[in-house]
Amino acid sequence: MNKLLSLLLTLLFSWNAVANNGQVQVEGARIWQAPDHTRLVFDISRPVDHNIFKLKKPERLVIDFTNCAVTPGFQADDIASKHLKGIRYASRAGNDLRVVLDLRQSMRPKTFELKPNAHYGHRLVVDLHDNPSGQPKIAKSVSDIKHRRDVVVAIDAGHGGEDPGAIGPTTGAREKRITLQIAKRIEKLINARPGMSAILTRTGDYYVGLRKRIQIARNHKADLFVSIHADAFRDKSVRGASVYVLSNRGASSEAARWLAERENAADLVGGVSLDDKDDMLASVLLDLSQAATQEASLSAADQVYRHLRKIGKVHGRQRVQRAGFLVLKSPDIPSLLIETGFISNPTEERKLRTPQYQQKMAAAILQGIERYFREAPPPDTLLAER
Repeated sequence: MNKLLSLLLTLLFSWNAVANNGQVQVEGARIWQAPDHTRLVFDISRPVDHNIFKLKKPERLVIDFTNCAVTPGFQADDIASKHLKGIRYASRAGNDLRVVLDLRQSMRPKTFELKPNAHYGHRLVVDLHDNPSGQPKIAKSVSDIKHRRDVVVAIDAGHGGEDPGAIGPTTGAREKRITLQIAKRIEKLINARPGMSAILTRTGDYYVGLRKRIQIARNHKADLFVSIHADAFRDKSVRGASVYVLSNRGASSEAARWLAERENAADLVGGVSLDDKDDMLASVLLDLSQAATQEASLSAADQVYRHLRKIGKVHGRQRVQRAGFLVLKSPDIPSLLIETGFISNPTEERKLRTPQYQQKMAAAILQGIERYFREAPPPDTLLAER
């Protein structure tokens, strides 16, 4: 019986190989919409060679896949976004596949492949980015220039889009959704406070690169960066919130990167460009900025930790923990990362999904942020004036 089954499987695999001519199969497509870009993801059976080029009048993006075909059940009729009208595809030169993206405007494309993970197989990602306008922002009036500003808090909802983050074992809760829900609650609470305003690094279910999250905060001149996550661990009994700041080792590696790339960047350290400084001066300026930023990060993290402890269990032997998370590596913006709980713990998974607990978590984080700014308000702000 086992020999017969083995023979049948061998014949089945051989038939598939002949039927497909060994071609890569495009099995599906998904779209994720962000404010400034669209991400299109093709599910493929294995890595594929491809070529991409643009056509104008009308705007189109053409992707030629080598030795590739779509599966019989492949559908692209509902693939559209504010950047993309739709998709057309057809076989080309016998064994190849041509996919045409009909664009609503000129876009800057970027493609890359992703290896299989726990949730998806091989994927080809096509990112369509807005072409920057290059128009400078100007003040509307003299009063805009003289006005004391709000402190700005960048709230970063972890994961998003193709990256779901951790997934709960009981209800299948996805970290990317919980982090965004909590982030939006924090944003609303902050914006209701006089002298404070919040911005989100992502506002919907799409992925934002880790360094781009930092850049979004910097573009908004953020005074504090707060990244929201929900932890997972192989031991389902582990629970509790935790707060992280950047480790010294993480700071050292980031300093080396900033110094190596300083000629290609401006306003790296608190508005001071390093590109015209010699190695010694650039290193000293960066060390001073990082030291002040790390001290402020630890102060803010400590206040948030104190208030999280009031609403439930906190995890970790130390009060505030240190790690090399990339989103904490800004040398000029105090940054902290909050693990709101363990989504791998069934009890915390259920709590993290409830609006009541999310609101309690958001309120505790707000109270910690408020206390931090009350003790150390930036000098040019309304909070400092008061």
